[in-house]
Amino acid sequence: VLFEPPTTFKAGYPHEYIVGEVSEKWMKSQRVWIVRTDTSLYALLGICTHLGCTPNWLEAESKFKCPCHGSGYTMDGVNFEGPTPRPLERGKIGLADDGQIVIDTAVRFRHELGQWEDPDAFLKFAG
Repeated sequence: VLFEPPTTFKAGYPHEYIVGEVSEKWMKSQRVWIVRTDTSLYALLGICTHLGCTPNWLEAESKFKCPCHGSGYTMDGVNFEGPTPRPLERGKIGLADDGQIVIDTAVRFRHELGQWEDPDAFLKFAG
């Protein structure tokens, strides 16, 4: 029997996330960063698209950087340096009945396929 941890988790309320910041609250337990912009909130999966290593968020440089081979990603997850072939993936994000954020890391959205525009790839706020 293979035990697989749940892929869906509640991540608190949208107001708990600060505009313009990358939250690392769920990185260790779920391998997810939550990013809040002026108009949206999304969950980036902490999996380098090069070989699957775990990048680090470098706040001072406003970028994600993979320690393995040097791949770099902007705050929105777009690749701009190193061998990574594509942007980071987003996880499915929505709101539960109680108003909390729900993230499902098994459902993934890829920028290069135009999937970041999918309504399940982000939460939109009036800005």
